[in-house]
Amino acid sequence: MTVTQRHILHVDMDAFYASVEQRDNPALRGKPLVVGGSSNRGVVAAASYEARTFGIRSAMPMREARRRCPELLQAPVRMTCYKSESDKVFAVFREFTPLVEGLSLDEAFLDVTGSTTLFGAAAEIAATIKQRIFAKTNLTASVGVAPNKLVAKIASDLDKPDGLVVVEPASMRATLDPLPVQVIPGIGKETLKGLHGLGIATIADLRLATARDLETLFGRFASRMRDRAAGIDDRPVVSDRASKSISAEETFNQDLRDSRHIQKELLSLTERMASRLRAKGLHAGTLQLKIRQSDFTTFSRQRSLQPPSDNTQILHGAARELLQIWRQEHVGTAIRLLGVGASDLVAVTQGDLFAAAPDEPVSSLDETVDKIRKRFGSLPLGRARTFDEDQIG
Repeated sequence: MTVTQRHILHVDMDAFYASVEQRDNPALRGKPLVVGGSSNRGVVAAASYEARTFGIRSAMPMREARRRCPELLQAPVRMTCYKSESDKVFAVFREFTPLVEGLSLDEAFLDVTGSTTLFGAAAEIAATIKQRIFAKTNLTASVGVAPNKLVAKIASDLDKPDGLVVVEPASMRATLDPLPVQVIPGIGKETLKGLHGLGIATIADLRLATARDLETLFGRFASRMRDRAAGIDDRPVVSDRASKSISAEETFNQDLRDSRHIQKELLSLTERMASRLRAKGLHAGTLQLKIRQSDFTTFSRQRSLQPPSDNTQILHGAARELLQIWRQEHVGTAIRLLGVGASDLVAVTQGDLFAAAPDEPVSSLDETVDKIRKRFGSLPLGRARTFDEDQIG
């Protein structure tokens, strides 16, 4: 049986928020500019390429950005405007394929495998997409084209801004091997230190590393990291056209290290998210966990739920397991942001459609909390273990 080679695009708008501001305000063009960062713990939402020459990047604390560039200009976030421009960009994507997986307002994977007969080779489709985006928005995008999502994402960053990089299977190793190992998504500062300590600096070094070294750093995920270094990734592009999600997340004033405090916050976030699910009459088919480290590296993990559920105890159990696995992979890592989300949402339209299994009872506590919130509005209400001792009296 012949296996069809996939053609995956990763499209990434160039310094999206900052580019929109520079487009709309000629006085900002050609100058170091950041968007966002208004609070004391505020961070840069986006940095223009002029600002990046000072080492300023998104998610950097504003204090550090201003220290690096005293002449730095700052613009407030205009999310409505960015969303409008994003809608135009995603409309272009869907002119070529229904398989569009949005990662953010300015970034998406596209599977154009089934589109090449109609629109030409994947590289031609990528070039046309770039042209149409510019015609509709006067903004540039960088595109990576590859047989899978991992390599396409890496490729899109190799020739920014306004780049187009195509990686064919035959050129995969030659393209990836010389690159610094940190271009692989998920490798943060602490992991990078460990890799450098073992003399692993490039993707080739990681691909050729001994099993013992990889197991020391990645444990049971060692083989997965070797696959990444070899450019192996079989994840499909999952269309987000019909997707919906409900989530709750928190950025903490002080990064969390204490396990008890982390677990308390996880339960509180799960309660908030589950309550919103029930208020909308929805069950979650997938539980998602979002974690941002103190160095701003962000991770996401998810787990399917069968049957779908809105039960706080069930959702929290899945979130707790995902967090436990992540903390085993990142021992001692401080957490700056924690989030819990529900996706693959299903409306509860019949009383017995998703009847709880015998081992998954409907929570009377959930029902009581929901009734109180419905009657009295938003209250600091939840399980006792989500509160500090001085909040209980």
